[in-house]
Amino acid sequence: MTLANRNRVFISGIAASVISLVIVIAAALLIFPVFQEAQSLSIQRSQSILQRLIINFTEASPYIPFITITTSVIYSFIGIVLLYFFFEKTQAPEILFIGIFIISFVFECIRIMVPLKMVMEMSGSYLTTGSRVLFFGRYLGLFSLFAASILSAGMEVQKHESIIFICATASLIFAIGVPVDGLAWDSSLLLLNDSSTFIMVQAGIYLAATLSFLISAYIRGSNEYIIIGLGAFLMLIGRNILLGSDTWLSFIPGFLILSFGTWLMCSKFHRIYMWL
Repeated sequence: MTLANRNRVFISGIAASVISLVIVIAAALLIFPVFQEAQSLSIQRSQSILQRLIINFTEASPYIPFITITTSVIYSFIGIVLLYFFFEKTQAPEILFIGIFIISFVFECIRIMVPLKMVMEMSGSYLTTGSRVLFFGRYLGLFSLFAASILSAGMEVQKHESIIFICATASLIFAIGVPVDGLAWDSSLLLLNDSSTFIMVQAGIYLAATLSFLISAYIRGSNEYIIIGLGAFLMLIGRNILLGSDTWLSFIPGFLILSFGTWLMCSKFHRIYMWL
């Protein structure tokens, strides 16, 4: 992919994040009164690495899911703007896929469909379809970060479009294949689903992406890639915690870990390519 086309992807991501943020803010005027009811109708507490540890001595807040959704879209906007600004003229293959990972947070705005359903009496089929689109975005983010790791490890590909196609196809297959209950959701406003599949995919990518960056450090003889691998791991862990938050005790650490991991990874890549 040419530098110009990659930058067009980033500009499209910026536009998508702005549109999503406007939608979320506009919808807030309608759905704010039903947050409490939406929380009370949730079937179970949301699941994440940190949530599993604190779930027994915390209570879900009805407003944290909306704050999480809004924060995800803002993270996507700020992250892709900074990525475009610092790498606009830098031909770094990994940056495209890190950018897609950041853009994938835009899909989190779909979770507002749960309270919207209560206000507008939407059919459960809309929620099911929207949830599959959300899962597509989450899988796409995971696969994209993994693609960035294997490119760092030395895999040479003439057309990055082919990798994007593979990531998108795999994401679509998983998103369609996951059973979704269109009438029940958890405390993060995520429809109930067969989360075991997603957990296994996450765990596999967490391990594979981190190992790929460590292999990059060995192949390239640069300890910078060890830091990049740590950044990638923190991004994935922070993402898991943030998106599954229903209380301040998970939201704040999740956001901080995600932000620090993103800064760590991107700053090291910038330093590496600045000297090339």
